[in-house]
Amino acid sequence: MVCHRIMQTNGVSSRIMQFIAPEERRRAGIQTPFQRLAQQMQDILGNGGILKEVIRAGDGSPVPMDASVSVHYSGFLEYSDRPFDSTTHLKFPRMVKLGKDVTLCGLELGLLSMRKGEFSRFLFQPDYAFGEMGCPPLIPPAATVLYEVQVLEFLDTAQVDEFFAMSPGEQNSVPLSTLLNVVDTERTFGNRCFNQARYEDAKDRYKQAMTLLQNREPMGKEEKGRVNEAKLPFLLNLSLTYLRLERPQKALQYGERALKISPDNTKALFRCGQASLEMFDYEKAQDYLTMAQAKKPFDADINKLLRKLAVCYKDCLDKEKDMCSKMFPGVKPEN
Repeated sequence: MVCHRIMQTNGVSSRIMQFIAPEERRRAGIQTPFQRLAQQMQDILGNGGILKEVIRAGDGSPVPMDASVSVHYSGFLEYSDRPFDSTTHLKFPRMVKLGKDVTLCGLELGLLSMRKGEFSRFLFQPDYAFGEMGCPPLIPPAATVLYEVQVLEFLDTAQVDEFFAMSPGEQNSVPLSTLLNVVDTERTFGNRCFNQARYEDAKDRYKQAMTLLQNREPMGKEEKGRVNEAKLPFLLNLSLTYLRLERPQKALQYGERALKISPDNTKALFRCGQASLEMFDYEKAQDYLTMAQAKKPFDADINKLLRKLAVCYKDCLDKEKDMCSKMFPGVKPEN
């Protein structure tokens, strides 16, 4: 970590300085590590409360108000190279909602100055950190703290928040484009959870979006078609998610609902074939996978699953024959 290198650079003297009274340090003209660090940092508020140094610049626009942010951070006290709080041990940190989940005022304000991919460090004065009381026994009173922060990604969820604050009637009266933007954000959230193997969270996001689409009362045939078109990726995602959750019956239900919207959809046929195979319904699996193969005869995943189906079906028949021979030892199977 950057802070660790700072502490090493200052050597033993910086560790000894913590035992020297502040007044004596001032008289001797000795600066603390945080004071030296502050000289190369930017005052982002103009009052000295939050100082910032960009270690690695990010891309795009700054994090907006009310965004949901995926962030790595570590917090340090002066003279310490071990964090008192850190998320760096997490492979996939959860997204935090600004204005709700971030309890440290300085950290939230600091995040609003950052961009995607940016890595920066901040010095937070007590008023923007843990206050005059501190947070005993971990944080001493009136402590200035150093935070190293990396923004992994963020989603602007202000429109989603506004939409969920509406009554059902108000939700139904907004332009369809607004609803589609909201469910697209929910899908992005769900996909992120899915990619991190957080399948329950992904399922909840997808189902929440499906509920919004189902509650929509389409104004005319064209809008109904657009709503059904928007439902399709959520149904496919739910089918796959339930397969990951080892709930093939639910996976089949969502796959079949997708086929009602798009009867020739290869992904839906494949998902239904997967679910049927896991439910040991080999004939139904054969039907779905054969139809999928007819659409994409050279698809590696479809052909691989068909081979697996053939092996499973043969094993099943062999077991049945073996069971019959044990039950009726004098009866020979027909050629």
